[in-house]
Amino acid sequence: MTIKIGMVGLGSIAQKAWLPVLSRADSWQLVGAFSPNQAKAQPVCDRYRIASYARLDTLAADCDAVFVHSSTASHYAVVKTLLLAGVDVCVDKPLAQTLAEAEELVELAAARGRKLMVAFNRRFAPRYLQLRAELGDLASLRMDKHRSDSIDHDLQFTLLDDYLHLLDTLIWLGGGKVTLLQGQLLTNSSGQMRYAEHLFAAGDARLTASMHRRAGSQRETLLAVSDGAVTEIADMREWRQERNGIIHTEPAPGWQNVLTQRGFEGAAHHFIHCVQNQTQPQTSGEQALVAQRMVEAIWQAHAQQ
Repeated sequence: MTIKIGMVGLGSIAQKAWLPVLSRADSWQLVGAFSPNQAKAQPVCDRYRIASYARLDTLAADCDAVFVHSSTASHYAVVKTLLLAGVDVCVDKPLAQTLAEAEELVELAAARGRKLMVAFNRRFAPRYLQLRAELGDLASLRMDKHRSDSIDHDLQFTLLDDYLHLLDTLIWLGGGKVTLLQGQLLTNSSGQMRYAEHLFAAGDARLTASMHRRAGSQRETLLAVSDGAVTEIADMREWRQERNGIIHTEPAPGWQNVLTQRGFEGAAHHFIHCVQNQTQPQTSGEQALVAQRMVEAIWQAHAQQ
């Protein structure tokens, strides 16, 4: 079945990650994109030889499924419109700007019988999938995702836009259920996040998330200690594992492109496969709510201090 795919939003992430994947049509057709900024949208659509839609409802009428890459503030209205139009939706994280809006969208998708996926690309990164398959009896897991110099938004935005990635990845690798044990959240005089670190329990395992917004580094690392092995993954590419005193390293495969390494290609193909085969996405809206609820709890706790 060749399904018709559309896109909403043609900003940086759409151009860097999603258009290069979706334009390589396999069992689907990328029919076009909608953006409220038609002047900027037209050159992008021309480059990929797809139609530029001036109205969201017109795009929805021509599509079986739509990828949403517009601003977080627009997610609720855009996704709701698409679901009501009978279209399956894959949306960038977070699902919506507020938890109440996100929960409403999940309920709407269920009521309408539509697929709703939140594109947590790290769940489809080959190295993280490799780790998940090998974890065994997990004792501890630590994920660091630092920024070189990115203190540029309010606390709630940063938690939802970036820290959410760490929480969702840890929840996924930890088996789906985690409990917040303790944490630290440091902000500057303007209330913007400088540093965050939180400890969670997943059964007997302990999971740690850490992010510094001005660390002088863009490095992302994942360190897992399990029965018989210590494994470290750097920037979703480099694999280093020690077993019985023997260290095994694996660089990223030379043939593997960055969008595959970072999970964008896997996420797109997974969603399309679910639409074609009428199966539920691994990162369904309901799954995405787990991490967003955790972000909400962390933000509310800090606001009450």
